[in-house]
Amino acid sequence: MAKEMQKGSLYIDQDVETSYQNGDVNKNFDDDGTWITASAHIITAVIGSGVLSLAWAIAQLGWVAGPAVLMAFSLITYFTSSLLADCYRSPDPVTGKRNYTYMDAVRANLGGRKVQLCGLAQYGNLIGVTVGYTITASISMVAVKRSNCFHKHGHEAKCNISNNPFMILFACIQIILSQIPNFHKLSWLSILAAVMSFAYSSIGLGLSIAKIAGGVHTKTTLTGTTVGVDVTASEKDTVKSSPPENKSMKRATAVGVSTTTLFYVLCGCLGYLAFGNDAPGNFLTGFGFYEPFWLIDLANICIAVHLVGAYQVFCQPLYGFVEKKCHKRWPESKFITSEHGIKIPFYGMYDVNLFRLVWRTLYVMLTAVVAMIFPFFNDFVGLIGAASFWPLTVYFPVEMYIARAKIQKCSSTWIWLKILCWACLLVSLVALAGSIQGLAKSLQKYKPFQTPE
Repeated sequence: MAKEMQKGSLYIDQDVETSYQNGDVNKNFDDDGTWITASAHIITAVIGSGVLSLAWAIAQLGWVAGPAVLMAFSLITYFTSSLLADCYRSPDPVTGKRNYTYMDAVRANLGGRKVQLCGLAQYGNLIGVTVGYTITASISMVAVKRSNCFHKHGHEAKCNISNNPFMILFACIQIILSQIPNFHKLSWLSILAAVMSFAYSSIGLGLSIAKIAGGVHTKTTLTGTTVGVDVTASEKDTVKSSPPENKSMKRATAVGVSTTTLFYVLCGCLGYLAFGNDAPGNFLTGFGFYEPFWLIDLANICIAVHLVGAYQVFCQPLYGFVEKKCHKRWPESKFITSEHGIKIPFYGMYDVNLFRLVWRTLYVMLTAVVAMIFPFFNDFVGLIGAASFWPLTVYFPVEMYIARAKIQKCSSTWIWLKILCWACLLVSLVALAGSIQGLAKSLQKYKPFQTPE
């Protein structure tokens, strides 16, 4: 869950930022309806494909620690997100100047090298997410073919299919979509993503309930998987995410986090109850279910469609950042600044920028290559979460709050905030070590032309 919550950070397209600065924004941005829209965006972003691995996560921790860890990090995320909401305006949280991006907030409250560190963490997270989406989308597309193969030839059939052709197909789709200059109006895409994410999550939840209702008997324990039985000791010991605007944001955070936490706990606990300690890393693509095969196919198609759009949502800010920097650095370069009009049938005139065409194509190709090298869903999800959770969700919100509130060093509040910060850093480092270990082991077992485990 920690990893998924990174998606709620303030990633705003440069064109959107400009429209805000010019005042060309719907008046509803400041009224009471804002929290509803913001809640929808949080829920859409957070209930992603990572929810399908929660049964596996609960299996590692057991009935006691699993739900407890989910609840603890939900509370931490809500607390630090509330601190971050107060940073939307500076220096006053109600009347101060708006900070349209996370980096703007860090610049206004902390300044110095921390702004660059924030950018590194934020854009690094965006890159990791797009690689992760390439992996997940290809696994889901492969799962459709494997599901049909199992249905036709039996559950014991060797339906091994390479992910690489589907990663190439996904990359080709993204190269085309990436040529859209910007996603200035994303409401339709957000609605599509919301429908798709709720659809496949609900299918997975429903199948778990059906399996439990069918009288399945699985091994579950208070402490999770057993060393020497389910996993080795090293695998067990490492963990593989009109009122003032800040009040609206806090309200949206409360609604978004509570809704997704409920959904996560249900998916994780019911999935663990259905599969026990043998829960697969992803119970839709890992074939925790084989039948009804058409419903499994539908769920995986929903995942793929969701990720086609979600990839663009997360790479567009990166595109905008790089292109803005290059425009400033080489304003006289025609390769970077010139637009060439091309007439496209049934569309009209489309402005082609050669730099945009080359740079965005190369970026998509790079993420596809990295995904082919590391096509391991669970370990890569854990790696992204471990690397981005602490700086973006904990460290910067806490440090900005300390600076804004002028909390005295070594005071009780300062001490407790620092304890929270260091404790979360320790958890992130342990998770990072576990993910790196998992990636290394997966690479040793990996066969390029077969479906990764």
